[in-house]
Amino acid sequence: MAKDRFVKDMTKGTPYKLLLKFALPLFIGNIFQQFYNLVDSIVVGKFVGDNALGSIGTTNSLTFFFFSLMGGLSVGIGIIISQYFGANQKEKVKETIGTAVTVIGIASILVFALGFFLARPILTLMQTDKIILDDAVLYLRVIAIGSLGMGFYNGTSSILRGLGDSKSPLIFLIISSILNIGLDLLFVLVIPLGIMGVALGTVVAQYVSAILCITYAHRTNSFFRLEKKHFKPSKPIVARACRLGIPVALQSSMISFSLIVLQAIVNTYGAVFTTAFTIVGRIESLVQQPFMSLGAALASYTGQNIGAGRIDRVQKGFKSANVMNFIIAGVVVVIFWVFTQPIVSIFGNDAQTLGYAIDGLRITSLFYGFLGMIYPTRNVLNGAGDAAFSLYTGIVECIGRIVFTYPLTLIPFIGMYGVFYATGITWFLNGTFSYYRYRKGKWKKLSVINPRDKAQA
Repeated sequence: MAKDRFVKDMTKGTPYKLLLKFALPLFIGNIFQQFYNLVDSIVVGKFVGDNALGSIGTTNSLTFFFFSLMGGLSVGIGIIISQYFGANQKEKVKETIGTAVTVIGIASILVFALGFFLARPILTLMQTDKIILDDAVLYLRVIAIGSLGMGFYNGTSSILRGLGDSKSPLIFLIISSILNIGLDLLFVLVIPLGIMGVALGTVVAQYVSAILCITYAHRTNSFFRLEKKHFKPSKPIVARACRLGIPVALQSSMISFSLIVLQAIVNTYGAVFTTAFTIVGRIESLVQQPFMSLGAALASYTGQNIGAGRIDRVQKGFKSANVMNFIIAGVVVVIFWVFTQPIVSIFGNDAQTLGYAIDGLRITSLFYGFLGMIYPTRNVLNGAGDAAFSLYTGIVECIGRIVFTYPLTLIPFIGMYGVFYATGITWFLNGTFSYYRYRKGKWKKLSVINPRDKAQA
């Protein structure tokens, strides 16, 4: 097979074309993944029950929290690789990949321990309704078993994206999503395992995608042809990965904590409203995919161009991504206000649940423009190595959700809908703060890799 056929140098070419070409496979992959999540929710809501859907929804913030450590480290490793690749330091790229194996393995084991052993105490602390508590605990514990598969798939994907390859991970994400849907139907409709079956299908699919992605990368990408020396953890690379990854992980953890607080407030309104909140969250996860895909493309694009010393190209790419995101946000808002009823109706049959979901979706959609601002700025700054920024945005998210949610619910004409308004306010704060950080320009003077490495290129 052709060597490195999907690796892409993004230091040359028209920025918006490169971003679109890179983002399209990411978007398709994310859509497949979200399509699985939608099917997952539909299968659970229609064939297991509304309470079962609520039990899965109440674990979303926790699973996001537990997996944020691996996600942050993967981001840090991807940034280092993209900058070394942009600086044409091939041996350093291999050294970083070898080091990543150890780092991701340790992080995955830690995530498993947290998710499996602390499931019940944390869900109880979150005031999870007793009707859905046992199912939520079971779901979270089974999902935790898949942490190693998720860690290595996400880590390998991040490395490939840093090398400009967004196509290879797509192949295995599609396979994983299709397999996941098939296993959901098998373990719910044929073998009636209920909540456990849904979680088990996810875990199996995660390990399959990880094994296939790593195997394929090793066979087709020369950077994955590692020697024994590459697996010896490099202290400087571990330090850089932690310097970049820990703030991102802390950011994700703080966002997760704010979501946990938000979920705890949602839970006080009962299982019906919890399910409606879950439906809105599922739909908005789909909405965020084009923003996230362009953002991920921009992170790799930024890393490579920072490594090559092309600040001007980074600025052009940032402008292109913002324009595309604002167009997407405007189109989605119109669709959601016109077709809200049929969109939410695919998740269940209960009229009260669907009524809450319709109102919530219309409220949050008004803030999609600010949501679209977050991803370009976040990924440019992360790609440049602005580690402190990640932590600051985590603080902003905490302020938005924790400070505003409960007081808004106390306003008589807002009530429980305050949780949706707080989400929109959080996007507004995060989007404007991120843009301000970008405009200050500190990121232009940053570089993750050692200047001596560039000089040796």
